[in-house]
Amino acid sequence: MLIFDADDTLWENNVIFERVIEEFTEWMARPGLGRDEVRAVLDGIEAANAVTHGYGSKVFLRSLGECLARLRGRPANAREAARIEGWAAAFDGGTVELIDGVPQTLAELAVRHELLMLTKGEVEEQRRKVDASGLSKHFRGVHIVPEKDVTTYEELVREYGVAPAETWMIGNSPRSDILPARSAGLNAVFIPHDRTWVLEHAELDPADGKVLRLGAFGELVRHF
Repeated sequence: MLIFDADDTLWENNVIFERVIEEFTEWMARPGLGRDEVRAVLDGIEAANAVTHGYGSKVFLRSLGECLARLRGRPANAREAARIEGWAAAFDGGTVELIDGVPQTLAELAVRHELLMLTKGEVEEQRRKVDASGLSKHFRGVHIVPEKDVTTYEELVREYGVAPAETWMIGNSPRSDILPARSAGLNAVFIPHDRTWVLEHAELDPADGKVLRLGAFGELVRHF
């Protein structure tokens, strides 16, 4: 069984957040407070909010508002709040940009293997992206969860009655896709994305022979 992450593995996602962050940090920067410093404050707020409120664009916009309040020493005024809310349109989920090779690769892999999709975030938002992608036909199941941890993977393989050692998790995030899957006894395929969210970064053991590292999604058909 092959389990696929969705955001930044099947379709582009974080690049949209990064575009908004670039605009936000430029807006917040001032003499004595550079864009890197603004980003550092925002990263800390996002990390805290992810624990308390989860993931998705609504939590992200909340983090922008909290960052503005912290940097300016007051809550956002009406004009500022409207500007932050205006960025919501970037995350409407009406369309998604598939990563190169994804539709063809999934179609080929689905002939030989059972495929699952496992994505974390706000259910309605993630469901809109799944629907817009047109990829659900390739998957036996689509699972949207609040967090990907060891228990998530253990419950998933138990639900489908598969052996962890015969199951592979495929994704771009060391923190959410690779490390917890390996801790649950699954194999993993790491496909790096150059715009992976900073909070998803983590060190992988280069000596772990159960982690296959690929340079592009289409390379999966050479191994499975």
